[in-house]
Amino acid sequence: MSNNTQKMSTKRIVYCALFAALLSIAAYISIPLPLPGAPHITMINFVLFIIALLFSATDSFMITMVWMILGIVGIPVFIGGKAGVGYLIQPWGAYTWAFPIVALLLPLIRGKKYNRLRYTISAIIGVVVIDLIGMIYLCVMSQYDLVTGLTIGFLPFLPLDLLKAVVAAQIIPAFKKVMEQ
Repeated sequence: MSNNTQKMSTKRIVYCALFAALLSIAAYISIPLPLPGAPHITMINFVLFIIALLFSATDSFMITMVWMILGIVGIPVFIGGKAGVGYLIQPWGAYTWAFPIVALLLPLIRGKKYNRLRYTISAIIGVVVIDLIGMIYLCVMSQYDLVTGLTIGFLPFLPLDLLKAVVAAQIIPAFKKVMEQ
């Protein structure tokens, strides 16, 4: 292994670890919703979109899985400092399950070269995937009908989630520029 290849591998590992840490920190930046048992509005999906739009599918998925495994084993990295399998199986847990899916999906659909429109559409697809998976599981676990699910588990999150996705897609070139140095 050449010295240059080793540096690139080390740099890649450091960036992956840094973004896994950012994902953990973003879970603490939250605003509780006034619904009983509802999750908080956080910056975690904003960081997820940056990861999924910035890294390869492999790295994006790995970063997200490292974060999820940390939470599963009890490190408080989930929204509001929560942790454990219990957090993931609660009615609101599937929003978190959707993160690795989006982390894998977005790098595959966004393309290799930055295109503002394609990245923005990819991020919006990510919002819909997260919120739909979360809402469907919420409906099943809470025995809600579709209208209740949409009203409680989809529509309240959509405006801010879309804003975060669009902003994340716009700032990717700045991240790429910094990471290439």
